[in-house]
Amino acid sequence: MLSQRALLYLNEVVRRGSLRRAAAHINVDASALSRQLKALEEELGVQLCERHGGGMRATEAGRLLIQHYHAQRLSEEAVLSQLMAIQEMARGEVRIAVGEGFIADLIAAPLGAFMSRFSGIKVEIRMAGVNEAMTLVKEMEVDLALLYAPPVDPQIHCHVETRQPLDLIVPPEHPLGRLSRAAHLSDIEPWPLALMDNPFGMRQMVNMVAHQERRYLDARLHTNSVSVLKNFVRSGIGVTFMPELTVADEIARGEITALPMAYPIMSGARAQIVSLEGRQLTVAATTCVEHLRRGMRFFSADAPRLC
Repeated sequence: MLSQRALLYLNEVVRRGSLRRAAAHINVDASALSRQLKALEEELGVQLCERHGGGMRATEAGRLLIQHYHAQRLSEEAVLSQLMAIQEMARGEVRIAVGEGFIADLIAAPLGAFMSRFSGIKVEIRMAGVNEAMTLVKEMEVDLALLYAPPVDPQIHCHVETRQPLDLIVPPEHPLGRLSRAAHLSDIEPWPLALMDNPFGMRQMVNMVAHQERRYLDARLHTNSVSVLKNFVRSGIGVTFMPELTVADEIARGEITALPMAYPIMSGARAQIVSLEGRQLTVAATTCVEHLRRGMRFFSADAPRLC
């Protein structure tokens, strides 16, 4: 069997160009290094190095052994990486910051399927608006965040992005449902309005449009709860704004109607799975990203009406 130490010495001699420089780099005695190479040459019956004007260089046999050495190193690294992945998947952890609007889609099946398949991975879910979620990512309090309409931030790396317009949500049979065009802010002025609080992406997007249109939105209800907004509309009290997928089940049951808005900012809203820029995710977190990409309606495709 070939001596791994001798192969290392051969590689370093050729790489550094001399016995002395190779010995200094790997902190061994130059004479010991020379003896190891000579013993390898005698064992194989071939010359592995030769001198030339710039120092030591490999013979054809030497180049073959160096290639073998690097192939072994790469193979060993690949095996060790796989072993670490197996160990991590057996006892890993994934921490996720999630806006309430994603919860129904997340809990419906993808999270349970992920936890069943990878029973050794613990999952921590933290409810947070877009601003808080981004802060949690930056402070490494969470590994991943599911964001709706986040601001551009160079510290945030996006793994998955889909287009999920912010729609006007109204009760069934509401007069606004008879509009033959996309709705404007002026259309909703006669009706009671409910809005999410300012730290949430939905509200920030509405604020941008209102500022752009120079309109004051006199909301009758402010809340930090998506469930409260749903019930506000479902009970017939008034209207609000949400992505279609957040109320997909209510739409399917005929309890709510989603109407497009006439503003590019709202029609171009994005949903994202993000992490901290430059941070290497664990195998468990990377696997979770791919699982959510495939399993969540929010991230497997654009909004239903856009597909």
